[in-house]
Amino acid sequence: MYPEEIVAPMREEAETIGCTQLRSAAEVEAALGQESGTAFVLVNSVCGCAAANARPGLRLALEHGDHKPERLYTVFAGQDSEAVQAARRHFAGYPPSSPSMALLKDGHVVAMLQRLDIEGYSAQQVAMKLIEAFNEHCSAD
Repeated sequence: MYPEEIVAPMREEAETIGCTQLRSAAEVEAALGQESGTAFVLVNSVCGCAAANARPGLRLALEHGDHKPERLYTVFAGQDSEAVQAARRHFAGYPPSSPSMALLKDGHVVAMLQRLDIEGYSAQQVAMKLIEAFNEHCSAD
């Protein structure tokens, strides 16, 4: 587990993008237990691909896309393990991955970006993958 002072800027970056921090299983269930509409979950991480590709890619997708999820959340891998485990239960069929990003619609995963879809791609490429998913499954602003 990393010291909070190390992860705090990464948490803040996700919040600045618009994500609500979920730090316990109860918070995850309250947020993702709703089975209507769209919810996006960023499994945040201290790794370089989260810093260079995942968080910036999400920011670009939200700034430049016309369609957006109704709710944005984040859990932090290696920090809030109870919350991460609870979120991953909602990602049935996908192995644990951090960073990762899941788009849920009506309680079901409709798009998933795992580390292999993030690492080695630019923030712009990640953003394009997210914009495609948002355009297909989310309402316009």
